[in-house]
Amino acid sequence: MPQPRVVAYTTSWCPDCHRSKRLLTARGVEFVEIDIERVAGAEAAMRGLNGGSGKVPTILLGGEALVEPTDRDLEAALDRILG
Repeated sequence: MPQPRVVAYTTSWCPDCHRSKRLLTARGVEFVEIDIERVAGAEAAMRGLNGGSGKVPTILLGGEALVEPTDRDLEAALDRILG
């Protein structure tokens, strides 16, 4: 079964974004990163997916939007969705 697509909406200055990206990389999870300050329309798209929140990172994983997840929350979602 193919791995679900993972999309991380981030900013360059956000320490939580860096932490979540490190965790995804350490787990070997391929993901698409979208910097909401550099990609036109990305912030609006992110807000549309996460209930209007401007918080980053917002990580889409298997159809679920994780808004500013802790490492524990992200790990649990990865385990649940990716196995």
